[in-house]
Amino acid sequence: MTINTGKKTGFTTGSCAAAAAKAAAIMLFEKTKIDSAAIVTPAGVVFDTVVEEVCMEGDRGCATAVSCAVRKHSGDDPDVTDNMLIYAKVSLRDEDKGRVIIEGGKGIGRVTRPGLDRQVGEAAINTVPRQMIEREVRAVMDEYDYSGSVDVVIFAPEGEEIAEKTFNSGLGIEGGISIIGTTGLVEPMSTRALIDTIAVQIRQKMALGEKILVVSPGNYGFHFMRDTYGFDLDRAVKCSNYIGEAIDLAKDAGFSEMLLVGHGGKLVKTAGGIMNTHSQVADCRMEIMASSVIHASDRVETAKKILDCVSVDDAYELMIKAGIERQCFSYIMDRIEYHLKKRAGNMRIECIVFSNSYGLMGKTSGADIMMRQVFTGSEN
Repeated sequence: MTINTGKKTGFTTGSCAAAAAKAAAIMLFEKTKIDSAAIVTPAGVVFDTVVEEVCMEGDRGCATAVSCAVRKHSGDDPDVTDNMLIYAKVSLRDEDKGRVIIEGGKGIGRVTRPGLDRQVGEAAINTVPRQMIEREVRAVMDEYDYSGSVDVVIFAPEGEEIAEKTFNSGLGIEGGISIIGTTGLVEPMSTRALIDTIAVQIRQKMALGEKILVVSPGNYGFHFMRDTYGFDLDRAVKCSNYIGEAIDLAKDAGFSEMLLVGHGGKLVKTAGGIMNTHSQVADCRMEIMASSVIHASDRVETAKKILDCVSVDDAYELMIKAGIERQCFSYIMDRIEYHLKKRAGNMRIECIVFSNSYGLMGKTSGADIMMRQVFTGSEN
């Protein structure tokens, strides 16, 4: 289960479900237990895994249904589903011809909001995993020359409990985990899953009819919107450090307007054109704030002190003491507006920056108008 890259690669819940379904189908037709199964993932990597928890219903020589489990391993990028068992139960259906009917059982979430991979009411088993499951089961059906249909139920007894530690509830998936994956692999230390989650949330807002996409890097921004403006937090999307990706995804989803709200500790960086605000990527907060002092005043000593600050709040306090915070943040917001609009292109974008200690720090030129539009739905 390791790819030759020097890092241990894991396999998705989709790969586990497909392998379990294949194993159960083989045992159903063979009428005997097996202890391993192998599939080829969409990435072309073989997933060879142990089969656990085998249960054969009916007489041993004439089983009517078989269930078994595959244990999920996430490699060097462990998540909350690491080491959990993903089950598949396979049974025959004589009345239909040539179908593979896939359903979710205990511990598999149900879609409750539009904009996801599946329709509202369906089990949260995404398209690629469904294709993988069907391909593996159909190959077994063909091998045994079976022309009827097969029911496949994917379930995970721990799923409901584990789902509480995921984004599922916020995305509109209730009652369990999702069966996901596009390559079949869990790439070590990948940011892809988080960006994919942001994309799903943005598509959901479009499907729900939101005209202006409200985005914040984190919970501080959500709480500021709630406490200051009475904003419904469910209407916003959390983008973490991926400001630039969120803007790109909003455009791709068809949004023409976006409001970015966040703490100065992250958003000040965008005044320098930094669109991934993770500290390991770049950090020019103090340089930006010091340059705003030079631009707004002759307080060179204040600028020098700011260069030695650790936090945006500490730097802002020095601006307040010098009586120049408004002039400084006017300049900073101008630079934020320039870089955001450069990235956004034809999409209208505005920004609100705040501090936990000092409240509102600054707004771009059209932020007030956009805020009114967010609350009223009006274009005026």
